[in-house]
Amino acid sequence: MALYPLPKFSFLVEWGGAKIGFTEVTGLIRQTEAIEYRDGASREYKKTKQPGLEKVDNLTLKRGTFQGDTDFYDWFNTIQMNTAQRRDVVIKLLNENFEPVMTWRAVNGFVAKYQASDLKSDGNEVAIEMIEIAHEGLSMVK
Repeated sequence: MALYPLPKFSFLVEWGGAKIGFTEVTGLIRQTEAIEYRDGASREYKKTKQPGLEKVDNLTLKRGTFQGDTDFYDWFNTIQMNTAQRRDVVIKLLNENFEPVMTWRAVNGFVAKYQASDLKSDGNEVAIEMIEIAHEGLSMVK
């Protein structure tokens, strides 16, 4: 049986106990900053590199706007009310049988940005809302 790369169009997002359908998830990025150093007495004409602090990007989640569903906005409002609710966000990539094959967990997330859909009188698209979630760490769950 041949092995093929996984398709990326079937995924599930869990947060605060709810499973929500999204059209797009971006920002699954984790990196280590490089520290460059050169000793003044070094005979080599180059710097050495060593691992430094870890950095994670914010997650961006997009979904269709539904009448009466204000969960994104309500979560963002907890920041303004100084009662920030932090949540773990779990993203699962699903196979053709809708079983998780890869899982990522972003810990202690809070909404850093909320964006309502653009409105166009001559448009023919679905209204899409977006939130950006700042978090304290991203890991792959095995």
